[in-house]
Amino acid sequence: HAATAREMSTGGGGGGAVKTPSDFLKSIRGRPVVVKLNSGVDYRGILACLDGYMNIAMEQTEEYVNGQLKNKYGDAFIRGNNVLYISTSKRTLTDDA
Repeated sequence: HAATAREMSTGGGGGGAVKTPSDFLKSIRGRPVVVKLNSGVDYRGILACLDGYMNIAMEQTEEYVNGQLKNKYGDAFIRGNNVLYISTSKRTLTDDA
């Protein structure tokens, strides 16, 4: 039994190094992200920083409404209570084609 407990505590069989939401958020700073707002609008850009309230500062930000590019901003600040989710962005859709 001791061996199995040790394997579980070290995360045997686990995937990547990211373990908690906090670890995920720390790991994506400086990377391209998609931030989806409660309103349905997407903001895509480089995650500059964020805090415990999910307030987000982004660089090279693009605003998408219904999948259509509407605006480009240099830097943008998004208040955390508007955020539905944050996702890492692999590539833009056109890069996959």
